[in-house]
Amino acid sequence: QVQLVESGGGLVQAGGSLRLSCAASGSIFSINFMGWYRQAPGKERELVATIRGGDITNYADSVKGRFTISRDNAKNMVYLQMNSLKPEDTAVYYCRVVVRGGYDYWGQGTQVTVSS
Repeated sequence: QVQLVESGGGLVQAGGSLRLSCAASGSIFSINFMGWYRQAPGKERELVATIRGGDITNYADSVKGRFTISRDNAKNMVYLQMNSLKPEDTAVYYCRVVVRGGYDYWGQGTQVTVSS
């Protein structure tokens, strides 16, 4: 089993910044994929950013140039630096990790609210 704990969410004004963190613990032998997703009220969960391998990243078009995903392999951590936040970025943000064998884990989510 793998446990994921997100932190760093909160309330911020438009144009501000937040940094989300996700700590993975448990039976981790090899992490293949780490990512951030979000779900706004009344909407489906969507991909925000992913990172695999050393530093192969992928971003949703809506966050390109504003958000940066990074990872610390030694600590089994993944981060999401969010700059120039907009009210439409308001959502619950979830961390996702896929480990060797294809096992897929999700965190409990952290709320990000951007006021206009």
